[in-house]
Amino acid sequence: MRVLVTLVVILALAACSRSEAAQSTPPNPELFAPIASVVTHPRCINCHQDESPRQTDAKIVHQPLVVRGADGHGAPTQRCQTCHQATNTADGFVPGVTTWGLAPLSMLWEGKTNAQICEQMKDPQRNGGRRTGEEVIEHMKGDPLVLWAWNPGSNRTTPPLSHEQFVDALQAWVTAGMPCPTAP
Repeated sequence: MRVLVTLVVILALAACSRSEAAQSTPPNPELFAPIASVVTHPRCINCHQDESPRQTDAKIVHQPLVVRGADGHGAPTQRCQTCHQATNTADGFVPGVTTWGLAPLSMLWEGKTNAQICEQMKDPQRNGGRRTGEEVIEHMKGDPLVLWAWNPGSNRTTPPLSHEQFVDALQAWVTAGMPCPTAP
């Protein structure tokens, strides 16, 4: 009986020590850096704008000038789908996805730091209602607008990570508890 009690005490102490060790290792905020390299790339940030989308790697204001509109899909007289069809058209010159439009204003990234974008991506009020990291990953894995960034046509640059590397980086970030960098 004494051996059994000693064994139970040793196992409890070992479990406690491992748990304390895991908690004493702070999450690595650098896990967000590869994610930030994608979401701040022009293929993403050009549509995470306030009033007008941007174009090209130089992020110039959309020409012809278009505006967000009430639903993020353009003004009633000039909807995004007037030019942007279900796929890239005109040999890729006009990019396209069926749901083409600006990201919701709650998901505005232009002018924000990586730390601010990171916090925003974790907040369901500012990330499209995604309550878990897994829901954020699913959005990034399957949303046609997200996937377009890796097939933009017309010699446009793609994000610095492959889509698979991006999803792997998201998974590592979520697994680590979604740590964010500190503001500069």
